[in-house]
Amino acid sequence: MPIRILVVDDDAVACEFLQEALRRAGYDVEAHTSAQEVLKEDLSRYDLAISDIRMPDMDGLQLLRRLHEKCPTLPVILMTAFGSLESTMEALQLGAWDYISKPFSPEAIRTMVKKVLGMRELQRHRNSGKPAEKEEPRLIGSSATMVEFYKQLVRVADAWASVLIEGESGTGKELTARSLHQLSSRRDKPFVVVHCGAIPDTLLESELFGYDKGAFTGADTSHRGLLESAEGGTIFLDEITEMSTALQAKLLRFMQNGEIRHLGGHGIQQIQVRVVAAANRKIDEEVAHERFRADLLYRFVVRLHMPPLREHKEDIPQLMESLLKKMGYPTVRISDEAMECLMAYDWPGNVRELGNVLHQTLLLSPFLVILPEHLPERMRSTKNGKEITDANLTPLEDAERGQILQALKTTEWNQSRAAALLGIDRKTLRTKIQRYGFVREGFP
Repeated sequence: MPIRILVVDDDAVACEFLQEALRRAGYDVEAHTSAQEVLKEDLSRYDLAISDIRMPDMDGLQLLRRLHEKCPTLPVILMTAFGSLESTMEALQLGAWDYISKPFSPEAIRTMVKKVLGMRELQRHRNSGKPAEKEEPRLIGSSATMVEFYKQLVRVADAWASVLIEGESGTGKELTARSLHQLSSRRDKPFVVVHCGAIPDTLLESELFGYDKGAFTGADTSHRGLLESAEGGTIFLDEITEMSTALQAKLLRFMQNGEIRHLGGHGIQQIQVRVVAAANRKIDEEVAHERFRADLLYRFVVRLHMPPLREHKEDIPQLMESLLKKMGYPTVRISDEAMECLMAYDWPGNVRELGNVLHQTLLLSPFLVILPEHLPERMRSTKNGKEITDANLTPLEDAERGQILQALKTTEWNQSRAAALLGIDRKTLRTKIQRYGFVREGFP
């Protein structure tokens, strides 16, 4: 059944132009020169409405309101020759799905219509899908790098030994700390997160250790500290390198003997809490510059290094699938070409940047299939300055590169068929494409 589009413009020539442009793309187009006439129509018959803003009997913004009252799900595109920031904002705030300034080419309106219909389809899929069940956050990835990391987690999870998690920003250090807690026998006990970099140092001490009534101005009641709140469980100290050396000394005493004393108090309490901390700075350099106490560093029995995303790019397809489900878009697919761009990028912001890119892409280009042109500009340069040349390869690698390239050319870059032809799976093929710097546009 063809898609039906309703066009409203008091200019008959403009109506004819739109009918011709959109019918060439296979749409069924019905045009009206009066907004009042349109309101008499059965709007449920249409998939999309396109209306001018400046019309004599009723302007496009008034019509937009009335259309929304009669048929809230009907997407509307507004057109005007008098575009301004104010009119654009008003149109979008009133619920217009898009806005185009006159004059425009037939191709421009066809592209916009395709985009809006894609947005509508995506919204329908999202609304009709079952809401995702709330799951505990978990680490994603099945690469050799991540499997080795999981083995380290399992080995230390149930011990009381303190753990320092090192890694770049966005790699998932807090998620690792939660995984350690969930894998341990303490999973039913508290897991308390302290963002050391977000709390002023003077306040951080009282928050960690608690205080007695009258300890300082404003201390009208006694306050239980976060260490006490985590009794029997795990306390996670994020960005521990932001903690002052004076407070580090007090934390060191607690880690040595498990004793805490409230600010302004004299009594000593003995508690058992597992300390897990994260550092996004190079902690050995911090020690060398005397910004972090060496004796406190040595209290951390285990040091785990969280691998950056660039070291396990083969997990990107799995990560994207998980993120799409989490965001409520399980039916959205990433094209092979877009995946190549993602695999070739170095991801300085790691998994956090991956989530940000996906969220941005879905907001600005909400289609059921994500293509390379929907990705941010920095993603599209798939070579990323790292193309592998013949001179860098061993004879065996050169032969493998030639075979893979020939298979890709034979199958016209259909990766499923190319992988079958080569006798490998698609994930391995994608890794090889990234390894050898293949770019589809770069080969005949």
